[in-house]
Amino acid sequence: MNPNEESAATASPYPPLNLGVRAHDFGQVPLDVLIAKIRQHSFTCIQFAVKKSFLDSVPDFSALSPGTAAYFGGAFRQAGIHLAVLGCYVNIVASDPAERNRALSDFAVHLRLARDFGASLVGTETGSVGNGYTPDNFTEEAFQRVVESVRWMVAEAERFGVTVGIEAGLNHPLYTAGLTRRLLEEVPSRNLQVILDCANLLSPDNYLRQEDIIAEALDLLGDRIAVLHLKDFRVEHGRLEIVPVGQGDMQFRPLLHYMKYTRPHIQCLLESTPEENMEASVAYLKRLYEQL
Repeated sequence: MNPNEESAATASPYPPLNLGVRAHDFGQVPLDVLIAKIRQHSFTCIQFAVKKSFLDSVPDFSALSPGTAAYFGGAFRQAGIHLAVLGCYVNIVASDPAERNRALSDFAVHLRLARDFGASLVGTETGSVGNGYTPDNFTEEAFQRVVESVRWMVAEAERFGVTVGIEAGLNHPLYTAGLTRRLLEEVPSRNLQVILDCANLLSPDNYLRQEDIIAEALDLLGDRIAVLHLKDFRVEHGRLEIVPVGQGDMQFRPLLHYMKYTRPHIQCLLESTPEENMEASVAYLKRLYEQL
């Protein structure tokens, strides 16, 4: 057997880890610098929240235009960087109707321009019915407000041929995999998909059961998961603190197993890892992935 044949025989039949990053984790830097940093770490895709990365270009979401989208989207396409998620993190359950309507309008702008950016999925969390944390988020009324807003968002997404990505968070009205599954059933459209961040489902009270929580999320949400977020944590002084990936207690193996064997090529995004830690975090995830 010649060396080329031997290499082909031992090569993995599974695709490599399709790993990206949130663009704003590099801070607010010029576009050419941002692209260079993304490519330096060999990220294949990004989550791009234009206002978080380029505030001067977006004084208000209403200022977004097809020209804005073409400018950024064209630069990323030319660099071979795919937009896995067009981020538009707005409060879709705000108690003030005017604030909620503005949030939905801002999200609709992103839906309309998603194709110009080169994205097919626009993502958000649900927000809060109060100013930050409130137990009112855990009521049926709060969940129904999520359903009402998401139903409208999905109808808009269907008009433009794009997808809404919804992300659960522990202190939000959408705070478990079970509630997320219920939302998918209440809004039965394939234009609604899930951005799954299992760290968002964990707390100091349940993190020791995280393997069961991760397994439940993967089972309940299945092929409705469009993108995964990967972040790490430690519990210190009764609080869950985010740390660079690979330095905490997050169990990544079940997620990486799902990516490798159940959903090959699915995009996953490194989150909340400082730039100086990215090289080590990427190597850690790739090593785990290859060992599976």
